[in-house]
Amino acid sequence: MKTRENIHGWIALDKPEGLGSTQALAKVKRLFNAAKAGHGGTLDPLASGLLPIALGEATKTVSWAMEGRKTYRVLVRWGEARTTDDREGEISALSDERPSHGSIDALLSRFEGEILQTPPRFSAIKVKGERAYDLARAGEAVDLAPRLVVIEKIELLGLPDPDHAEFSVACGKGTYIRSLARDLAEALGTVGHVARLRRTQVGPFTEKDMISLEKLEELRHKAPGDNAMEGVLRPIETVLDGIPALAVKDAEAQRLRQGQSVLLRGASAPIAQDAVLVMWGRRPLGICSIEKGSLKPKRLFNL
Repeated sequence: MKTRENIHGWIALDKPEGLGSTQALAKVKRLFNAAKAGHGGTLDPLASGLLPIALGEATKTVSWAMEGRKTYRVLVRWGEARTTDDREGEISALSDERPSHGSIDALLSRFEGEILQTPPRFSAIKVKGERAYDLARAGEAVDLAPRLVVIEKIELLGLPDPDHAEFSVACGKGTYIRSLARDLAEALGTVGHVARLRRTQVGPFTEKDMISLEKLEELRHKAPGDNAMEGVLRPIETVLDGIPALAVKDAEAQRLRQGQSVLLRGASAPIAQDAVLVMWGRRPLGICSIEKGSLKPKRLFNL
């Protein structure tokens, strides 16, 4: 069996429709022959687009990726409610009502800002230790509590035909686009579901950063070594742009690597911080906190 390699960094994968996030992760891990991998935010199998994948020590920064802003392009189908709130489910209700461009535009501001949103019954949320989708598939009643989410912006891009409307959505962590489509339809006096969904941004990663599985396969097969594959990796610290950075000297770096704190001297010493990116030359050493004038290691990178 081939020995797995210590590959570190991020891949902005363009996940195709029909592939689960865990399956996509496994394919990328295999292509890089990586020892460790994780992803920064699940995409449903029927959704396509940006799935950030962390390899090696980048897995220690996954939580920062998941906290980032997300943007989507979504096609909503009016007149049909489905059990899963997307096209995968069975039809659960029908309506002859089709909203106009004007009525949709007039309503969108109600769904921006902090709103309460009830997740879909078919979701990965745990209910008494079980996934909601497992309970729903077993025919059990699933009662999910509404949760506060943030939707920065919804824009109506167009109505391809009376049955469909296309939107762009910018939102925060935990927002369900399937719930948004369902609730929009209800507010417009009809029913609806997500017919197509594509994610275009997660934190610092955007559409221009994305690479397909086919392109990765091509690089893997034509590369004489791993240089071509490593050339598409983004640095570990890519998702840490939002936290302060602090440079340390050799002696301080050695103390931190041994799990010891470092006293920050001088009037210019940074104030308390829950998380700072510590750089050792051009190399990310890890994530530390600043407490009572000292730098304390939280999550260091083994590079």
